[in-house]
Amino acid sequence: MGPNWLKLLLVVLLVVALFGRGRISDMMGDLAKGIKSFKKGISEDDEKPLEAKSLDADPPARIEAPSQLAREDARAG
Repeated sequence: MGPNWLKLLLVVLLVVALFGRGRISDMMGDLAKGIKSFKKGISEDDEKPLEAKSLDADPPARIEAPSQLAREDARAG
């Protein structure tokens, strides 16, 4: 009970009637350009080595736990 040739032909005719032959070929051309661009981007990423990020920035300040702060307040007060 799968799709037979008559059902497939009907679907193709409906798609052509809705979008028109020119619009479908434009969409397929855009899809092909997107795939080519994607493949080109992937191959360029493989060729370029990753650059190391510099760690010149100061490390973040030390964050003390609330229990340590409470102990320091008790000692000071």
